[in-house]
Formats: sequence, C-alpha cells, structure tokens
Amino acid sequence: MAYVIGNDCVSCGSCEGGCPVSAISQGEEHYVIDADTCIDCGTCAETCPVGAISQG
Repeated sequence: MAYVIGNDCVSCGSCEGGCPVSAISQGEEHYVIDADTCIDCGTCAETCPVGAISQG
C-alpha cells in the first residue's frame, strides 16, 4: 500500500529529495505521492519533519 501525505504537510520538500523512485511532487496544496510509482520503502515518512506521511 502506497504512502500518502496528509494535510499537516508544510511543503518543505524533504520527502521529495529523499524518494529513491521520484514518486513525490509538489501538488496544489502540498506535496503528493504517485501511488503507482511508490515502492513502499518508507524513506519519505522517515524524512518528514512534521510526521505528515503515513501508509495509506
């Protein structure tokens, strides 16, 4: 199951730079994860300073 970025995201970009498969991009309100590209590694959740990323 792919990870998702919640509304607590502050758009700092740390997750985007840490994603090994480039599944994260800036959305309209905050960063978003492409579920089809996500490999469920959890690196994004580990790098998020506000804990906005969880498994969906």
